[in-house]
Amino acid sequence: MWLWCSRTGALPQDAGRLWQAFLRRFDREHTFRLFKQVLGWTVPKIRDPHAADRRAWIIITCHAQLRLSRPLAADLRRPWEPPAPPGRLTPARVRRGFRNIRAKAAQPAGAPKPGKPGPGRPPGSGNRRPAPRYDVGKTTKRELTLKARRERAG
Repeated sequence: MWLWCSRTGALPQDAGRLWQAFLRRFDREHTFRLFKQVLGWTVPKIRDPHAADRRAWIIITCHAQLRLSRPLAADLRRPWEPPAPPGRLTPARVRRGFRNIRAKAAQPAGAPKPGKPGPGRPPGSGNRRPAPRYDVGKTTKRELTLKARRERAG
C-alpha cells in the first residue's frame, strides 16, 4: 500500500500525521455513509441552499445525539454480531437501542391538563335552533327510466 504526498520538505512528524489521516479516512467514509443511508441526508430534493444547510446541521445533530447516548444504549445486537465492549457501540447499534433510552432519560414535565371539561352544551339539552338544511337540487332534468334514456340517445 502506498501513501503519496506532494508536499516538499515534509518532516517525519508530517509523515506520521499523514499516515494517521490515511487510516482515519475509513471512519470518515463510514460516517458519511451513515449520514446518507441511515439518517437520510440525501433523501429530500431540497431546492434552497439555506434549507440544505439546515438539513445538514439537523443530520449532524442527530449523529452527535447518537454518539452522546452511547453509554445509555443497550447492546441490541443481531445474532451474527459479536458483543461490543461497553461504551464502544457503533452508531447503528445505538440507533437500534435508542427507543429504550427514553425510559432511562429524565422526562420533562408534560403540558398541563385542564381540571374540568370545557364549556359546552349540558347533557340532555337539545339544540336551540336546528342546523340549516339545503336542498341538493338537480341541474338537468332526466328521464326516469333507462329505456327512455336509451331511446333519446339512439
